[in-house]
Amino acid sequence: MTSEGNDRNEAGEANGAGEANEAGEANEAGEANGSPGGQSDGHATGDGRSNPEETGQPGPEWRANIPEGFGDPGVADVVPTSNFVAEPEDSDAAGQVRLTRAQVQAQARGGRSDDDSPADVDDGWEDRTVFRHHPWRVVALVFVVLGLGFVVGGTLWVNHEANPSGPKGAQVVVTVPRGSGTSQFAGVLASKGVIGSSLAYRIWSNVHAAPAIYAGAYAFNKNDSFSDIDRVLGAGPNVFAINVPAGFTVGEVAERVGQYPGFDATTFATLATSGTVHSPWQPVGVTSLEGLLGTGTYQLVPGETETELLTDMIDRFDQQANAMDLTAGAAAIGLTPYQAITMASIVEKEGFIQKNMGQVARVILNRLAKNMPLQMDSTVLYSEGRDGGRVTTADEAVKSPYNTYLNAGLTPTPICFPSAAALKATLSPTPGSWLYFVVVESDGTEAFATTYAEQQANEAVAAQRGLS
Repeated sequence: MTSEGNDRNEAGEANGAGEANEAGEANEAGEANGSPGGQSDGHATGDGRSNPEETGQPGPEWRANIPEGFGDPGVADVVPTSNFVAEPEDSDAAGQVRLTRAQVQAQARGGRSDDDSPADVDDGWEDRTVFRHHPWRVVALVFVVLGLGFVVGGTLWVNHEANPSGPKGAQVVVTVPRGSGTSQFAGVLASKGVIGSSLAYRIWSNVHAAPAIYAGAYAFNKNDSFSDIDRVLGAGPNVFAINVPAGFTVGEVAERVGQYPGFDATTFATLATSGTVHSPWQPVGVTSLEGLLGTGTYQLVPGETETELLTDMIDRFDQQANAMDLTAGAAAIGLTPYQAITMASIVEKEGFIQKNMGQVARVILNRLAKNMPLQMDSTVLYSEGRDGGRVTTADEAVKSPYNTYLNAGLTPTPICFPSAAALKATLSPTPGSWLYFVVVESDGTEAFATTYAEQQANEAVAAQRGLS
């Protein structure tokens, strides 16, 4: 046999020209190439077939299941492997089932061949999947999927909390103590109903770098978005407390109101003196709200107007007056409610401290009863637009309806906002016959006299103490 025949026989190749295959079988033309029996040089077995252990090729038994002529382009009924379409249920005209490449390989490995369905072939490969050999990867994949679901779900939840649906709710004032952090602030917002979840706000703040939180009061709305909250925080406190002390006038309150953002002193003063905003205690013809605004502390919130603030102050005074039964109390001392308020404003300025007020009220009533001028310095100072200071003889001569040195009776309007103590003292004055008083102690204590001689003696004491 030629070397060419040996090479071909060792490789076990069959050609279309009739060369012998490795098993010594005749080709389609019936001609063997090489020595009888088609044996290779010294490597053929006794029955004329190659030894699979020496050649490294599979034994002949796997060929038994391969249709004759498989892979031969000359056989029309058998599809070559290069053109094969894996349709295991297809069969040729002779009823021969066409095998897929995977089925052939499975049979070569000794796999199942009794059922050539694709499912069985896939089962053969399933044993070799990475997940069966490495079950921990399945666990890892589950955790990854769960983690991704948690992140996505958490993100959607935070975004929903950060941008709530629906309109804004009522305004809420939140006070932030000094030294408060995001966690404490978020808890306060949640407790006030501004946000739905303090946890969501803390998470959102960490991602979006929330601004610094300064101590103070802030106005928010229920159902505010997180971005709106941060915008308010970034601008600093926007709710301010304004105190209206007893003894203040409309002009002084207007000046103080004008110091806060969003408010104008001139607008406030005009509204308070023009009759635009009215008090139930104002008599016909009186346009000023002097003396008719409640004292104490008020909150100025964003968007609030001067009219709204004045209305709040009027309402507070109404509550005080009604609580004291002002109408009945004024009638008991022979005054109208408005006159009683005017008298209380003078008691506020002249009494200084609460322990003097009942006696000062009695002095005023006694003088009114005797038709004597009140001769109260506070009324002269009001006519001059001053709050305190010495009243000279020239001041006493200033022509003004508020100058009680020149005019009998009460002033046309109150001269300040009286305190609750001054109102109470006016309606319930201390019994006595006093007509005069003067400050004789540095703490504001006053001495009262019935006669002018007693008054002069008290004035001398005050002078000695440097109080006159």
